[in-house]
Amino acid sequence: MEPYFNKMTQTGYQEIEAEIEQLKLSRPAKIKALQAARALGDLSENAEYSSAKRDLRHVESRLRFLNKQLQYAEVVAPSNNQLVEIGKTVTIEFMDDHTQTTYQMVGKQEADLAKQKLAFDSPLGQALAGHKAGTVATVLAPTGEYQVKIIAIEM
Repeated sequence: MEPYFNKMTQTGYQEIEAEIEQLKLSRPAKIKALQAARALGDLSENAEYSSAKRDLRHVESRLRFLNKQLQYAEVVAPSNNQLVEIGKTVTIEFMDDHTQTTYQMVGKQEADLAKQKLAFDSPLGQALAGHKAGTVATVLAPTGEYQVKIIAIEM
């Protein structure tokens, strides 16, 4: 069976690398806090020890998760065509209320609607993928269908 690779932008890959570096830098302090709490004595009723142990476990768990994300990452560079794909910015108009929004198409682990980053595998992302500007796409969302018009596509 072929391994599944998570598609992402170069920026998303670099953000994960930066978070890994931050966690690695915070790790020695968490270990020191655990050692100091352990030196206090009775571990069964030592809240500082439990808290320090939980914090270190969280850092270790997050590091493992992020390293797996990088291990199975496929950095996708947008091609120089007029189609919607990962890495490109697309402006759309919702046909029901004629509001316009601009999104950057990104991998699912990078998605953040507050930052206008839309996952390529979301219902809206799937509907937009591979279409040109001027096209009306039908989005098959869990709450029902709706249509969007692609206004512009930029690199």
